[in-house]
Amino acid sequence: MRLATSTIPIISPSLTHLRSIFKRPISVSMSKSTETTDSVIRNPRIVVKKFLAEAQKEGDGATVRRSIGRPGLKNFDPFLLLDEFTVSAPAGFPDHPHRGFETVTYMLQGAFTHQDFAGHKGTIGTGDLQWMTAGRGIVHSEMPAAEGVNWGLQLWVNLASKDKMCEPSYQELSNSEIKRAEKDGVEVRVIAGEGMGIHSPVFTRTPATYLDFTLQPGASVSQPIPESYNTFVYSIEGEGIYGIPNSAPVPAHNCLILGPGDGLSVWNNSSKLLRFVIIGGQPIGEPVVQYGPFVMNTQAEIQKAFEDYRIGKNGFEKARHWSSH
Repeated sequence: MRLATSTIPIISPSLTHLRSIFKRPISVSMSKSTETTDSVIRNPRIVVKKFLAEAQKEGDGATVRRSIGRPGLKNFDPFLLLDEFTVSAPAGFPDHPHRGFETVTYMLQGAFTHQDFAGHKGTIGTGDLQWMTAGRGIVHSEMPAAEGVNWGLQLWVNLASKDKMCEPSYQELSNSEIKRAEKDGVEVRVIAGEGMGIHSPVFTRTPATYLDFTLQPGASVSQPIPESYNTFVYSIEGEGIYGIPNSAPVPAHNCLILGPGDGLSVWNNSSKLLRFVIIGGQPIGEPVVQYGPFVMNTQAEIQKAFEDYRIGKNGFEKARHWSSH
């Protein structure tokens, strides 16, 4: 997914302009500790910041709701961006580069076809996952492959300096391959990390948790989260109560930044389904210099990334003579 933002003033913020230049079990007791059938949460996390992810245009005719990566929250170490996207053909995200981080695409509805300059091509459908490590360089396209609205989440995860120039790689899981558990009106799909005793097979260079929860009306859940992780919630559907049982319900499309603690409790007191994701990761603690599709540690490294892309070297050798089709 393309991103047209700038943190340094020396290059145009438009990637369209860039391309033209380059020619190319579960019960909750909220007291000092929160009991669940699997664990004890002794220090519950609470919501310290909440905001609505408003719809905006992105790519070629796509609509995104950006939570992480917006002006008020440029990044949340180790996360650089979270978009909830809706796209209908012929709109999409045509050929664009990446370096220095990972993209995680999770389809909620419809299908997306991905292809890149190394010859990798595939389509992910409803419930499928693609975890792409861009590393030293990828040029790819992401285009809708189903009729009607194609809907999903795309997360950008930063890489530590030691990993930024690694070889690109992919991990792809179909809907049926994603581990899941269900109990007492709660279902979790474990994208990364652990949820309700189930572990994801996905390898994350940056330690991370990514859990997709669905709660039936009247259900509740308490999910342990490593205390060292920066963690947030994104609400997809319905209204939920997060962190404190007497807090106001939070509707869909809101991002909730969580404070410190070892877990989060959530209640669905409504008459409708509640769906949300919990995303957490180990902070990297390094400088972040980002310009659009490139995320490095210094401005000089960003300039080098643009130069490598322009002349086709250091990972971008195939970029000058490739286009998607």
